[in-house]
Amino acid sequence: MSDFELDARLAQDSVLLARGPLSQLRLMKAADCTWFLLVPEQKGVTEITDLSETDQLNLWKESQALSEWLLQIYTGCKLNVAAIGNVVSQLHMHHVVRYPTDAFWPAPIWGQTMTRFHADNDIEAIRSRLSECSKFILV
Repeated sequence: MSDFELDARLAQDSVLLARGPLSQLRLMKAADCTWFLLVPEQKGVTEITDLSETDQLNLWKESQALSEWLLQIYTGCKLNVAAIGNVVSQLHMHHVVRYPTDAFWPAPIWGQTMTRFHADNDIEAIRSRLSECSKFILV
């Protein structure tokens, strides 16, 4: 993990909230959607299949814990989970809570222009709620 470097675009567009056994848990700064990322802290990983079987399982466990927490805390009607990587190749998994009232419903959020951003107090409130998800250690 010591050689891990977060892609500059992910660092610019998101805030580190916590760490799991494998991944950073990050909140996208854009507030147009409820949008989180899991980023495995491993150098040179672009695909889930690049991870060892153990780390693949750890990533899915982190994703499951995050997904359950998101569905408990937010009252969305759909949770979109994806590892796309067309723009940023570094492996990262999107977790996006969707609502019929969100700005882009029902279209995908990727490629949309975001216009609202989380204030610092909003980020801290989300971080505080995240303490309910025992899979992650807050930072």
